[in-house]
Amino acid sequence: MRHRKSGRKLGRTTSHRRALFRNQATALFEHEQIRTTLAKSKELRRIAERLITLAKRGDLHARRQAARMIIGANLHEGDGQGKHAILQKLFDDIGPRYQDRNGGYTRIIRGELRRGDGAQMAYIQLV
Repeated sequence: MRHRKSGRKLGRTTSHRRALFRNQATALFEHEQIRTTLAKSKELRRIAERLITLAKRGDLHARRQAARMIIGANLHEGDGQGKHAILQKLFDDIGPRYQDRNGGYTRIIRGELRRGDGAQMAYIQLV
């Protein structure tokens, strides 16, 4: 029985699933909208909203907790969208934007069915 077990496994190992959501959360904060399957977007919503709540707190401990979930280069490279740049955007732009909002920072919009396997696609975006 699966009673009181939260989260979807998505047919992946734990490490693969964790890496997937770290990559997707980083892309979501970088682009503010991404396209993925409906199941992945529903799981990503949980992670992204926790990170935005940390960004609303804004202290050093919250920044270090969020840094554990963001993937990227350790130094600014190329276009400046490394780990530090995305963390800075999260804590300086996105966090204060939702200061007066109690949850519900993301929106999921259903898209078309994927042509290859018929999976329901969705867009997840910051409100």
